[in-house]
Amino acid sequence: MKCAELFNIAGQGAIVTGAGSGLGLAIAEALAESGARVTLLDVDAGRIAAETERLRTLGYAVRGEWVDVCDHVALGRAFDAAVAAHDRLDIVFANAGIDSGPGFVTGWAGSQRARNPDGALETYSDERWNRVIDVNLGGVFATLRAAARLMKPQRSGKLIVTTSVAAYQCEPAIGSAYMAAKAGAAHLMRCVALELAAFNITVNAIAPGFFVTNIGGGHAKNPDVQAAMAKLMPMHRVGFPDDIKGLALFLASPASAYLTGQQITIDGGWTLGVAD
Repeated sequence: MKCAELFNIAGQGAIVTGAGSGLGLAIAEALAESGARVTLLDVDAGRIAAETERLRTLGYAVRGEWVDVCDHVALGRAFDAAVAAHDRLDIVFANAGIDSGPGFVTGWAGSQRARNPDGALETYSDERWNRVIDVNLGGVFATLRAAARLMKPQRSGKLIVTTSVAAYQCEPAIGSAYMAAKAGAAHLMRCVALELAAFNITVNAIAPGFFVTNIGGGHAKNPDVQAAMAKLMPMHRVGFPDDIKGLALFLASPASAYLTGQQITIDGGWTLGVAD
């Protein structure tokens, strides 16, 4: 294959969950801009409708649908509808996720911190724990299962899971349910990669660091928070959704054909430590 074709996904059918905003929307945009036919799935009906219409006006082949990844039956129907609309399914991003509320300390690394009783283990409610696990781990499981059902007969496909640096690094300002779910999703990705490798289906993960998105109640959109975090980054800046596009396209394209079971960190060097 010539290098010019390595990143060619024109005409391929794709699904992105949690595509109404943030990293999911950036991923959907990257695929659509590259010529894929993309179905955007999200639990926010208004946002998914608005973003789908915006992308359509730009000339991209996209469709949007409301779905809660915790409703596994409805999710399966959404996958069937996407295949019916686009004739095929080649790429799936299991991206939908929610935050888990405050951790057991306040503040981010490098800032003034204090113990936070609302995030302490003994005050963590079953409802809070179960909701995060259901979305961030159960939703990934349901998404991968729905995709495998459709991809195995064709013996090809690309599955990509959005995890987090919290999958392998403790951050006490983040709720423990989030870290547990992301770590589980990372290992689930590896298990599924092993199972599906014989069917020419690759399964990988993107582990973002600090990105400016709506997660955490939009806390990252605060300029003061961004400035404080930028001081901790070796690259001296925080991540924005467009920063995810190149990696997403790589994992969705033939360029990553011999890569499976891998979690790729994209964090501006944050997990390397403070350099300056």
